[in-house]
Amino acid sequence: MADFRELLNQTAALHNHLCPRQVLGVRMGMYIADLLSLELPQTKKRLYTFIETDGCFADGISVATGCWLGHRTLRLMDYGKVAATFVDSETERGVRIWPHPQARERANSLFSDAKSRWHAQLEAYQVMSHAELFCFREVGLNFSLSDLISRPGIRFNCAVCGEEILNEREVLLDGQTVCRSCAGECYWTPKDDVLWLPMYLDEPSITCVSL
Repeated sequence: MADFRELLNQTAALHNHLCPRQVLGVRMGMYIADLLSLELPQTKKRLYTFIETDGCFADGISVATGCWLGHRTLRLMDYGKVAATFVDSETERGVRIWPHPQARERANSLFSDAKSRWHAQLEAYQVMSHAELFCFREVGLNFSLSDLISRPGIRFNCAVCGEEILNEREVLLDGQTVCRSCAGECYWTPKDDVLWLPMYLDEPSITCVSL
């Protein structure tokens, strides 16, 4: 396991400061190494982490576990909670960890002379035991991890918009292979009926197409 101070320095470097949630993320990542008996931060893709909020907490998790969005071993489940579920892809064992409901009060009492509650939590979260900081339980995923991971080299082009689809995220609709956006699962709405298409590199202008 990497040195605790070294991990704190790594996550602090990503934000030019250190905050309580970064410390929680690092401590949580170190805790799961013990609970799942894993060597972390990992250099391969054995552990998969599902974080329930973004921000500083996520980077603390990443530096401690080696799970990153860019490695496809970190996924955001946006529930607005400082919590995470860790899954060992070899054993399929999953553990969800979240802060102890009384962790803040415990931190404030330990460092009652701190400049603020924020500073008390920053210091206390670095020295409190795992039992004081966290709750955990074993869990199972409600979806297939192997399907989520997918297979390398699988790609399709959407029959409607023409955009490339990776990681087997295509949908079969009325006999056509389409992306989730064109299947109706879109998170954005076009503001007009004009599509601006860049031309090829030897034609640096753009063209306007009415939809």
